[in-house]
Amino acid sequence: MNKFLAFLAVLFLACASSFAGEYPDISIAELKAAISSGKVTLVDANGSESWQKGHIPGAVDFEKSKDTLAKSLPKDKKALVVAYCGGPKCNAYQAAAKAAKKLGYKNVKHLSAGISGWKEAGEATQKGS
Repeated sequence: MNKFLAFLAVLFLACASSFAGEYPDISIAELKAAISSGKVTLVDANGSESWQKGHIPGAVDFEKSKDTLAKSLPKDKKALVVAYCGGPKCNAYQAAAKAAKKLGYKNVKHLSAGISGWKEAGEATQKGS
């Protein structure tokens, strides 16, 4: 019985890590550095209403631009694209990340802290126009 439970635990961890690895996490500090260097395109998957109220400066509103996302992303398919949503328990970012991957982008990451973590870290937001 103990070997069976150990097997299940290993199987679960392997599945969880393979799923989590699809879109590697990026920290707030790493994201700030990428923003400072101008080497990131941000995609906010919180919905247009949330985007209007406040998003990470420069982020694309995924809900509004999902049909034309290619126009908002860089031509270089190796460029860094970061998708985010509300916070660590939010999965809405996956739709934006998958859309970028479907368009051929190879360096798609996830800001798991989301907009809530960004704000908690004292970082500035931008209101929609």
